[in-house]
Amino acid sequence: MSQKRPQEDGKARPSEAFSPDQDKRRRVPTLRNVVQEVMKLQSVQHLLEPVLEPLIRRVVREEVEAALRKNLNNMKRNGGKEVNSTESRSLQLQFLNNLSLPVFTGARIEAEECSAVKVAMVDALTGQIVSSGPEASAKVEIVVLEGDFDGDEGDNWTLEEFKNNIVREREGKKPLLAGDAFLTLTEGIGLVDEISFSDNSSWTRSRRFRLGARVVDGSDGTRVKEAKTESFIVRDHRGELYKKHHPPSLSDEVWRLEKIGKDGAFHKRLSRENINSVKDFLTMLFIDPPRLRHILGTGMSAKMWDVTVEHAQTCVLDKRVYLYCSPGSLQKFGVVFNIVGQVTGLLLECQYITLDKLSETEKAHLLLSDFVLSIYSFCLCH
Repeated sequence: MSQKRPQEDGKARPSEAFSPDQDKRRRVPTLRNVVQEVMKLQSVQHLLEPVLEPLIRRVVREEVEAALRKNLNNMKRNGGKEVNSTESRSLQLQFLNNLSLPVFTGARIEAEECSAVKVAMVDALTGQIVSSGPEASAKVEIVVLEGDFDGDEGDNWTLEEFKNNIVREREGKKPLLAGDAFLTLTEGIGLVDEISFSDNSSWTRSRRFRLGARVVDGSDGTRVKEAKTESFIVRDHRGELYKKHHPPSLSDEVWRLEKIGKDGAFHKRLSRENINSVKDFLTMLFIDPPRLRHILGTGMSAKMWDVTVEHAQTCVLDKRVYLYCSPGSLQKFGVVFNIVGQVTGLLLECQYITLDKLSETEKAHLLLSDFVLSIYSFCLCH
């Protein structure tokens, strides 16, 4: 047999190319290679240490400081909300009572029932008076506003609109408000001091005024919505000579009552019947109301009559009462009445019985008795 010749192309046989021994020899690194790799790693580490370490430290420090600053700002912001309530509330000034009308120049501006005008700091969301915090002691200025000032959307005016509607005095005149127009709130409430108008309102575009109130400091930069009253007319002081009194007094002339003008038709009719004072009017009202109504005549409508009577009955009476006893009754039977002849009760067998405990029949019989004329005569004499 002829022997096989080796491959002439120098390529190994497949079994020789992938023999396990050859593969293992190729994969086992030599000592020289290992040393070179270790030297390279050490060189790189030696090179990067002075560069990377400060960089890493700086990045970590900056991240920590940023996190601390963010946390601190959150704490301040949350703490500020607890301390400064204006951030979570909508504050506004508000007049707590209505003005006493009419208003005259030179006369003190008052609220109803001769009380002082009150201004308060109010939380607009809850309607409660703010009684604590810096806002509760804010300084407030009272100003005069145009009577037709309502804002573009009713009560939702801007600060600029409020300022533009402040009325200043006429050229050559004194300041429109005389007195101290500034007040300081105490626990959220302030009283308007002695102020008055030095000029009437007839020269303004609406011929009417309003009072306004605005904060001048103490709001920490947060706007507090201003307050305004209803519009009103300011008349010259000479008009006060004809002013109606609220409430009237017994000694007031009868024309001080509503719907009865001085020297007018009703005044003259009453004068002819010797009804000259409020006391005279009330006495006739309680003793003989149909007669009083007849004296005033048909020129006074039912509505006018109701207004006049209601005004007269607001008169404050003293607490004195009188007793009229029937002749020969030995004071066992009598009628108790007040200064204007209004019956308040009866005296029966030395026992006082109030009018509200009498039946309607007993009341009617009493009013038709001779006691009425006797009481009326007594009141005219006193």
